[in-house]
Amino acid sequence: QVQLVDSGGGLVQAGDSLSLSCAASGRTFSNYAMAWFRQAPGKEREFVAAIDWSGNNSVYADSVKNRFTISRDDAKNTVVLVYLQMNSLKPEDTAVYYCAAGTYSTDPSGYKYWGRGTRVTVSS
Repeated sequence: QVQLVDSGGGLVQAGDSLSLSCAASGRTFSNYAMAWFRQAPGKEREFVAAIDWSGNNSVYADSVKNRFTISRDDAKNTVVLVYLQMNSLKPEDTAVYYCAAGTYSTDPSGYKYWGRGTRVTVSS
């Protein structure tokens, strides 16, 4: 059974840091690119960051570049862990954040598997 379990969201103040985690299992996710997307209230889902299967390449949305860092841990054979370290958070980062697995891309249509999301709220 494929599972992407994203966690780590919460309520923080502007300028704080937060780390999101995603545990992907049920497929050989070490062969997949992993990504984070987010969806703010009343807005479409948007790309945040992606990392390729090797972990050697990553790409970020301009709005989070130099503040967010995506990483992955493929050490366990059956579970791939993906992290999103978020620093210098802003109120506009408020959204539900989704972990995704698929083809290395900034386009959500390239991702086949999705987590259920974890809510991040940044107060001013």
